[in-house]
Amino acid sequence: MNKSYAKLSFRERLEKLYKQFPQEDILFTSSFGTRSAFLIRIVQEINPAQVIKFIDTTYHFPETLAYKEELTEKYNLKVEHVYPDPIQNKLTTDESWWIDHPNMCCTVNKIAPLDSVVGKYKIWISGLLHFQTSHRSRLRVWEENGDIAKFHPIIDMPEGEFLYHKGKWNLPAHPLEAQGYHSVGCSHCTRPGQKRAGRWTSKGKTECGLHTSFYYKKK
Repeated sequence: MNKSYAKLSFRERLEKLYKQFPQEDILFTSSFGTRSAFLIRIVQEINPAQVIKFIDTTYHFPETLAYKEELTEKYNLKVEHVYPDPIQNKLTTDESWWIDHPNMCCTVNKIAPLDSVVGKYKIWISGLLHFQTSHRSRLRVWEENGDIAKFHPIIDMPEGEFLYHKGKWNLPAHPLEAQGYHSVGCSHCTRPGQKRAGRWTSKGKTECGLHTSFYYKKK
């Protein structure tokens, strides 16, 4: 799969994906962060019927929720919210888990909610890019992530090319970009910073866990 897809452009990769696999096998998630509009626009053009799963941790910036609404209206998106367990979510709030237990906080509010969703699909479209982190720099177009195949159609796009297309297409910018946020997640754990330097500052962490081989079927 990697050999046949590597030589294709990002658009050709997505077109080939939808020719090879039925739509009901394909999961597409988005955080509606600062880099999200790029892949959302392409997927919407190629397959307008594709549903986007949005993990609503209840800790998003108001600007992120407003940005989601802006993109939904602009591109006529089909967005479905995925929520954490309300009791567990309240516990993370009451005890401020993001301070001393950021990994568990991510597990409860981001990973666990998607766990029941992932098992329904075979392929997961993700907008990761090599230039974002050292972990992501090692990923290929296709990667195994437990029992689901992760598909990264824009993974090897240089940052300059990404920014070129972003400007050419006049993609809407996340409202917090103008304030120095290059990557945006939950409000408690995000600060202004280059690339992902503003995420989980001083916590020794750059990934929430969604993209690090977490998902395996529970026997």
